Amino acid sequence: MVAPELVRNAQTGDRDALITLLREIETHVYRTAFYILGNEQDAMDASQEALIRIYTKINSYEEKALFKTWVQRIVTNICIDKFRKTKPTISIDEHELSFTSSQNVENEIMDGYLAQDIREAIDKLPDHHRSVVVLRYLQDFSYHEIAESLDLPLNTVKSYLFRARQQLQTLLQEYQKGGVRG
Repeated sequence: MVAPELVRNAQTGDRDALITLLREIETHVYRTAFYILGNEQDAMDASQEALIRIYTKINSYEEKALFKTWVQRIVTNICIDKFRKTKPTISIDEHELSFTSSQNVENEIMDGYLAQDIREAIDKLPDHHRSVVVLRYLQDFSYHEIAESLDLPLNTVKSYLFRARQQLQTLLQEYQKGGVRG
């Protein structure tokens, strides 16, 4: 993700290195925030807050952990705090359908419903389960990286993921059967 020398240069006060570093991580920070919080505006606010915190705390980063896990811990904690303060709303992106075949249009619509169902199911997970799901499946973190990012024991991460997958499976089966949304 980020070169260690870029982080070291940013820590020594190299302004250009710090700006480059923040630009390299901003997409990852936003993606995590969006999937935890569930809407664009809250994700943008949390991302900005996380980037400011990273900017001001860069000197507190120690190379004991990977830089990306340190960053994810910051953004995840900000999102969890924000999520606890306000109940999230689900933002549904409008897709332009530009297909010639009605089968393609139908597939696009079904894919959109599936993505919406998955987002809604993830939103219904408890905070700690949502965080591990986002880091594992959307950010592609290993179990060890998740444990480091969230400051949790490895077995707790495994347990949270196991329970989260069970909950998601149940929720998605309800959607498939035409269960009540919301």
